Amino acid sequence: MKNKSCVIYCRVSTEKESQEVSLERQEEELKSFAGKLDLKVSKIFTDKHSGYDVEREGLLSLLEFVKSAGVDVVLVQDETRLGRGNARMAVLHLLQKSGSEVFSLNDAGPVSLNEMDTMLLNILAIVEEYQRKIHNAKIRRGMRRAVEKGYRPEKNLKLKGNPEGRERIDLPVNEIINLREKGLTFEEIASTLRGLGFQVSKATVHRRYAEIIEGLKG
Repeated sequence: MKNKSCVIYCRVSTEKESQEVSLERQEEELKSFAGKLDLKVSKIFTDKHSGYDVEREGLLSLLEFVKSAGVDVVLVQDETRLGRGNARMAVLHLLQKSGSEVFSLNDAGPVSLNEMDTMLLNILAIVEEYQRKIHNAKIRRGMRRAVEKGYRPEKNLKLKGNPEGRERIDLPVNEIINLREKGLTFEEIASTLRGLGFQVSKATVHRRYAEIIEGLKG
């Protein structure tokens, strides 16, 4: 596994002084394990927290780092260090999505999952794929309806063919009013704007529209 990067994650369940030794032992053993696998340790994350809780500072930092840095392998003493119960499956799923493998010292390599765990992870992956498909379909539908109503985004926004138009970084309030007047719902307006590169929710569109209308009344 030469030239591959890894991070180490260590966890104990409490902040008792006796657990500090266990945390240090995990770290030392996993460093040695990384050396045997010829992995370069990029970072080490630790937690003194229950495995049933996902609000762990070390875990959240680990997930953020893995997503941004593209880590190849996450090393743990055993899979329960990542979490217990539903929390364990959630973390395994997120790491799987990021493209990171999970290796445990107990398994001397990739974590050994039972048939039920493997099936659940596959189901989660399928559900997310269809969620993405539905999300993209809603964007396309919103855009299609807007165009059918006479909306021409290339005339109003800074896209590929209109360098003099409005920048994407600012939410186009005039376009929200325009699309609303054409009969689109707030969900359809949000989907249309997302298709144009604006990361905006239905609630945000509704709030901005309400603010605009209130301002006009004033």
